[in-house]
Amino acid sequence: MRFTDDRYAAEREQFDLAIRLIGHEARTHIISSLTGFSQDRIRKLYTTYFRHAGRNGVRRQRGKSPSSVGFFVRNARIQAEASTVTFLFGLFRIVRIDERLDATPVRHPSPLLFGQLMCSAYEAYLSIHQRPQISFERAWNLYKALTSRREVLLADCRQCGLLYVQDALALDGAECPPCRLDRRSPHP
Repeated sequence: MRFTDDRYAAEREQFDLAIRLIGHEARTHIISSLTGFSQDRIRKLYTTYFRHAGRNGVRRQRGKSPSSVGFFVRNARIQAEASTVTFLFGLFRIVRIDERLDATPVRHPSPLLFGQLMCSAYEAYLSIHQRPQISFERAWNLYKALTSRREVLLADCRQCGLLYVQDALALDGAECPPCRLDRRSPHP
């Protein structure tokens, strides 16, 4: 019996995804919902692979996941990063953005595939920004807010046409973060 046999492939994918998610400091309930692993098994994985990682290691996130969408529009930098994450959700086929700029979830054959795509999109975001402000948990919250709660939405900038994440109740003049920053900065 070899670990590489086909019958172990599915469990290996679950294990690999769980390790990726723990590395992104996802909470146990998210890891469990995407991998099918029990909460006890996830805690044991953390203890085995991450507990002694040192000072810059992975921390276990406890308590409730962040749920405030106000975070994504608190300032232009975070709003621009939230827009990047949303674009990556579309690129990795996690959401479908239609001509009315509605973001709808893309159905996947398994939570495992969805989790792998979510990790890939988040890892692409991390590679784009030098000092990212959005954690995996916040990206998860953004996905939920875009696809179900309608507390945030996508809007077209009236200045440059860029798509950006906007608070559904905002009165921002339909300007994206870069245009707002450009308007505020003194021009030579």
